[in-house]
Amino acid sequence: MALAQPVLRDPEFWPSKQTPETETETLQRLRNRHPAGVFSHPQLPFGLSHLGNTFDQLAIRFDEQHNTLWCGFRHPHRPCFTRELLSEIARLQAHLKHLCSAQTSGTDLPVRAVVWYSSLPDMWNLGGDLSLFIQLIRAGARDDLRRYAYACVDTVYQNWTKLGLPFVTVALVQGDALGGGFEAVLTNDIIIAERQSKFGLPEILFNMFPGMGAYSFLCRRLDGIRAEQMIRSGRLYEAEELATMGLVDLVVEQGEGAAAVREYLDRHRRRLAVWGALSQVRRRCQPISYEELIDVTEIWVDTAMDLEESDLRRMERLAVAQCRRQARARTDGLAATA
Repeated sequence: MALAQPVLRDPEFWPSKQTPETETETLQRLRNRHPAGVFSHPQLPFGLSHLGNTFDQLAIRFDEQHNTLWCGFRHPHRPCFTRELLSEIARLQAHLKHLCSAQTSGTDLPVRAVVWYSSLPDMWNLGGDLSLFIQLIRAGARDDLRRYAYACVDTVYQNWTKLGLPFVTVALVQGDALGGGFEAVLTNDIIIAERQSKFGLPEILFNMFPGMGAYSFLCRRLDGIRAEQMIRSGRLYEAEELATMGLVDLVVEQGEGAAAVREYLDRHRRRLAVWGALSQVRRRCQPISYEELIDVTEIWVDTAMDLEESDLRRMERLAVAQCRRQARARTDGLAATA
């Protein structure tokens, strides 16, 4: 498939390839790109105690005993990365950066670990917002689709780089993590999954590919051949299968995930600082630049805008199925708590 002409890039935003930038310089460039947005300091007084009251898309609580911030996806509309969810994740990341900016040692950091989970039963995150994709592609709204894709890249890159701070990130997967959801899981230092969880990159089903980091992250964790095999297959993987491949650190029984995370962090509490250091070492020895992610995203946008109507109809059927599944999950969850 022929790709569109390359997008003209702002020289102030894109660094020269002859002068590789540091991680700190990249983060500063992101702040310059969003002068009044996701990387600006919060205007309201910040504190871990009341943080959970400031978000609608995220369920947040602070475990003071373990210095752990638990961040759950509420998925009130669709079980995916909606623009509203992306905006709140970015705002949370800005809060964390602001809180921890003056305390950069592992022992003094008020947050030692960040745990990402889902409040929706059996669904961690099903990826990109397919309903939005269909709407924007049919309308020919390339710039809007690109802005959405950039917001996804900003989010995963910030989690991958840990905001330049030495805390540890954990993905607690208690349901399916598909497409962009799987990509987001791969940005974490530790992945703990309940046995019933499924992982996969189904984009090939509608002639697309995961464009917000899957290939980059899988290449670093596995290798290019297996990364491409996973993307081309579109198949679902069991948690145990990914543990055998080295992608999942711990598999536990259904319903035991949260307790397993607490026990895991408590058991390795004295090692969290060195794990944070090893995360920095991994990013230094197997770097993923922001520019790499953006370059892949540009190819993703071009490919998406060239999709045929038959591909969009397949995407539409999948989006409808996801919403139905979300409705059933909410009903089952309410019945379980009644």
